[in-house]
Amino acid sequence: MAEEKKETWLNYLALTTVILAVCATLSTFKGGGYSTRSVMSQTQASDQWAFFQSKSIKSYIYEMQRDKLQLELNASGGKFSKDTVDEYAKRIDDYSKKIEKYDKEKAEIQSEAKRFENVRNDAQKHSQIFGIAVIYLQIAILLSSIAALLKKKPLWIIGVAIGVVGVVYFANGFLLFF
Repeated sequence: MAEEKKETWLNYLALTTVILAVCATLSTFKGGGYSTRSVMSQTQASDQWAFFQSKSIKSYIYEMQRDKLQLELNASGGKFSKDTVDEYAKRIDDYSKKIEKYDKEKAEIQSEAKRFENVRNDAQKHSQIFGIAVIYLQIAILLSSIAALLKKKPLWIIGVAIGVVGVVYFANGFLLFF
């Protein structure tokens, strides 16, 4: 039996296919991780916005109470005793302090919610780019496999070219250089 001579480019085909497969696997893994981070950050941002809304409602209630007391005091036309006026002023001042406290808390909560939204947006960018990398890498692997079966070097070269695009997207998934 005569042994069939193995073409040397087939060794390179096997090596590039393995490299492309590793990059595709890592792209899938990293893309999934960023996707999870995106979902978690969205949930945390939503929680912060709900917290912000509850503080807004509480602040509004205190504003309504303060304004009501202020109107009653103004409408009294001096009919209230000094002790009553002092009690009204004390409560109006207390409500104003609570409103101020809630406004400060809302600003902090809003800042935290926006931070989570920025994390979400960044994670979505990474995840999307890794997804694109997987597509190119899988097409390259497919073409390389067909080239190996048919022993068609031009098909492998096309697969390598597409694989290079996938590897560039894979690197971009980490660095976001474009």
